[in-house]
Amino acid sequence: MTRTLRIGIVAGEASGDLLGAGLITAIRRRYPDAMFEGIAGPKMIAAGCTALYPAEKLSVMGFVEVLRHLRELLSIRAHLRKHFMATPPDLFIGIDAPDFNLALERHLKEAGIPVMHYVSPSVWAWRRGRLKKIGRSVDHMLTLFPYEAELYREHDIPVTFVGHPLADQIPLEVDRDVARQQLGLPAGKRVIALLPGSRRSEMRFLGADFIRAAQWLSTKHTDLHFVVPLVNSTLRQMFEEYLLQEGDALSITLLDGHSHEAMAAADAILLASGTATLEALLLKRPMVVAYRLAPLTYRLAKRLLRVPWYSLPNNLAGRKLVEEITQDKVTGENLGRALLDLLDKPAGDEQRKIYDEIHRQLRRDASERAADAVLQQIGIEVKGAVKP
Repeated sequence: MTRTLRIGIVAGEASGDLLGAGLITAIRRRYPDAMFEGIAGPKMIAAGCTALYPAEKLSVMGFVEVLRHLRELLSIRAHLRKHFMATPPDLFIGIDAPDFNLALERHLKEAGIPVMHYVSPSVWAWRRGRLKKIGRSVDHMLTLFPYEAELYREHDIPVTFVGHPLADQIPLEVDRDVARQQLGLPAGKRVIALLPGSRRSEMRFLGADFIRAAQWLSTKHTDLHFVVPLVNSTLRQMFEEYLLQEGDALSITLLDGHSHEAMAAADAILLASGTATLEALLLKRPMVVAYRLAPLTYRLAKRLLRVPWYSLPNNLAGRKLVEEITQDKVTGENLGRALLDLLDKPAGDEQRKIYDEIHRQLRRDASERAADAVLQQIGIEVKGAVKP
């Protein structure tokens, strides 16, 4: 008789939802009756997860912003702890959201429930002291990037580098013209994709300046068209309000979703720092990355930062590949000038070669490797599994 698995899982934001959905799908291919429940986004729910809370509940960025939602977050975590302690799953998996998940994981691990964490906190960049807390909270870490796994091995924390599902999903070459046809974008124009983020706080800090950058750039080139994918109706409404104030007469297309297609169609991309920068790298598209937080949050983060860059492309390359613009430097003109450089001086063969090397390094069938590690942690033998 096939074993029925029950797995607790908590993911926050769109990136965690994508990872969770891929993992759930890979496990259910082998164990179709496997049960998943916890905090899930729409992709995870579609893959078969029961959502006790929606993933958007955890989509809060920064120290100051978390404080505003702290009571609700603590209540949700307390309920999940009680729920999983009363009906222990075979395994609990926390996907990203470390400030929420690690405390929950520690309680569950202490109660004898096996615990894994998928997506390493940025201990390589800041707050390295968290490694001790992570070691107490999890039985096994799954990392997306190779340099993360090396750090965990140095600290004797069981780890598996699985690669990144986006690297598996995105072909090594993507046709720009096909993407433009799919989106119905005007022919004969150069396309700039604007992605001001998937959180309301990101839109609040970046949306208006992204539009100002488009306006500034349009005064330098008349052959430009802008495309803006928006993840939900709330962010679309916010962006449309900024557009009414700042974006008079722009040649622009707003999309409900379709961020992948929008970036694939672009000659250049302006985007908020985050997972989307990795997708832009995998698509081999030149980009400018913007980052802005509440002033107090930024001052705290800057004091703790241990690396010279904050964007994924630069950290993966170990060098400055893309322009990073932060805080008070995020203005329409500064963003526009950085984009203008990309249009006037296209990325060379060397930069594209680095993008391709990173893509191949991360292309490891991540969801299947993660599923192997999960099943092995539960105690199920997996034939042909790659060793950590």
